[in-house]
Amino acid sequence: MKNVLITGAEGGIGRALCKEYMKAGYRVIASDRNPNNGVDCDTFLQFDLSIFTRDEKYKEDTIQRIIETLQGNGLSVLINNAAIQILNATENVTIDDWRTTLDTNLIAPFILIQSLLHELERAKGNVLNIASVHATNTKPGFITYATSKTALVGLTRALAVDLGARIRVNALAPAATATPMLLAGFEGKPELFKQLSHMHPLGRIATPEEVARVALFLTSDAASFITGAVISVDGGISGRLHDPV
Repeated sequence: MKNVLITGAEGGIGRALCKEYMKAGYRVIASDRNPNNGVDCDTFLQFDLSIFTRDEKYKEDTIQRIIETLQGNGLSVLINNAAIQILNATENVTIDDWRTTLDTNLIAPFILIQSLLHELERAKGNVLNIASVHATNTKPGFITYATSKTALVGLTRALAVDLGARIRVNALAPAATATPMLLAGFEGKPELFKQLSHMHPLGRIATPEEVARVALFLTSDAASFITGAVISVDGGISGRLHDPV
């Protein structure tokens, strides 16, 4: 039985990842800081990654819970999907904004990889970090988020080199995705949503399921010679200039 651990499972992409891996026959271990609210999984572990990075006892207890859940079968796939997005103009960004963002979006993924490395090697497993289009193309207000995702891409490449043949490490960089949170932000603003959609060369934003299907491929044996890669799932928007036509 292949085990997959998916963090941030309560989010739109997290839920889609859980469903996709369940369909593919994985034993899905989902985690989130919030209680389980209908996530499709075999086991749900509630823990807060911001506490996980700062409290050694909490971290050790969490890792032990994860290892016990693996039941001696190792970890085939670790998906670092959980993230926090704090929006602020430069003059309003606080040290706490930086610490909270980097703890969840960068440091927690590294600690999980480091702490579960033996379990990943046992199962000949691999890691997928969910980055963002903001790692390369961003917009005002996304200072801490964009920086954290840029760093996560750097971490992906560095770990792929450092770990070599031990485990593969890759990243996905989605653009706008039709998660409940994004759609709620455009409620009552159909023209703005239409504008966002048409900014993508494909003429629409992604569905969470499309992101999850690429994730499943990258973590499968079909992608066995891919490591250190950052795959854009962005409908072509990263390659487009937005000058007036």
